[in-house]
Amino acid sequence: MLRTHFVKEITPDLDGKPVTLAGWVHNVRDLGGKKFILLRDKSGIGQVVVEKSSPPFELAKELSQESVIQVQGIVKSDRRAPNGVEVSCTDLKILSKAKSPLPLDVSDKVKADIEVRLKERLLDLRRQEMQAMIRIQSTAVKTFREVLYKNGFYEIFTPKIIATGTEGGAQLFPVIYFGKEAFLAQSPQLYKELLASAVERVFEIAPAWRAEESDTPYHLAEFVSMDVEMAFADYNDVMNVVEEIMVNVLQNVAKHNQEDLAILGHRLPSISRPIKRVTYREALEILQSQGLNVKFGDDIGTPESRILNKVLEQDIYFIIDWPASARPFYTRRKEGDNNISESFDLIYRWLELVSGSSRNNTREVLESELRARGLNPVSFEFFLKWFDYGIPPHAGFGMGLQRFMLMLTGLQSVKEVSLFPRDKKRLVP
Repeated sequence: MLRTHFVKEITPDLDGKPVTLAGWVHNVRDLGGKKFILLRDKSGIGQVVVEKSSPPFELAKELSQESVIQVQGIVKSDRRAPNGVEVSCTDLKILSKAKSPLPLDVSDKVKADIEVRLKERLLDLRRQEMQAMIRIQSTAVKTFREVLYKNGFYEIFTPKIIATGTEGGAQLFPVIYFGKEAFLAQSPQLYKELLASAVERVFEIAPAWRAEESDTPYHLAEFVSMDVEMAFADYNDVMNVVEEIMVNVLQNVAKHNQEDLAILGHRLPSISRPIKRVTYREALEILQSQGLNVKFGDDIGTPESRILNKVLEQDIYFIIDWPASARPFYTRRKEGDNNISESFDLIYRWLELVSGSSRNNTREVLESELRARGLNPVSFEFFLKWFDYGIPPHAGFGMGLQRFMLMLTGLQSVKEVSLFPRDKKRLVP
């Protein structure tokens, strides 16, 4: 066996027991004829002691940071050791020796800027902060799924090579598909709407692509989209689902990732239901009262959201009832006010995390909305044709996983929370 235990499973109550560990050399210290190896595996970091008188001591001299080793030894309880326990090494094997010096210090004694970190990404992902981020992300995605399964949703998988853009426009990556031009999917929007008309409640967690020129801490060319669609529902119903997801994710991360949050030095925001809902018009009034020259139809971007965050004194809130002209063609207009749509954004401080709406469910309205945006209904016939066969009222939302992770980790850039980010400048590693 390459290992009998993970590092975190070595506790004082195993005192005197033989164990076998395997992992990476996080650091080595030479003190008074002893070598102290900090051994890292997926569970954390533990201490291995190699006595000068023991056979493995000479081999331990060859160890370099990030070399992969196997250690056999005896557990010793010692209050001075990390976690109050260490392993006295009786046998040592080098399974893979790492070159020295490393291009990036995994132990974080020497800090590296974001460009170096992303260039040397695999080493960067071995840092404790990045491993904490990965574990938190796993908890978040697992909880997202659990909440939706509990509420009768089915997980789906939609095409990622498509014939036309989801929302029109130029934010598309073209690909050659058997001699024809096709595109990478901007979102599963149109397909998830159709699937909601088959099995009513669906969700998907999958990559999506946007060819945006933006090069900010909040934009990626490739991101993970978490999408939900629900038949016989409107935007109030799906906002309730968003609330349930948010509350449960924060609770589970707080419960299962306490050590990871401590590594990141991050405190989760508090949240309770119902989440505050502010209409778009109310948001404009607040901004105008703060001296901003904004009018109906204007976007509420990051600078404006910073002001709203300060005035509302809310870390998490909805902005609802956006102008219909600012929303995609599939967004339903509000009854009684044709200029407003049944739509929402969930804002964390000044960052949009979730966007959703009630959807149009008649062909005539969809065709009219397409034309109003300068789009040709013929290009969307693959989607529109199904509205001749009974599509129920429905609603849904999309959430960017990487932006969500900024709330859960306190990190500052979506590039940090993407394992191998893709943006304007980066196609490798």
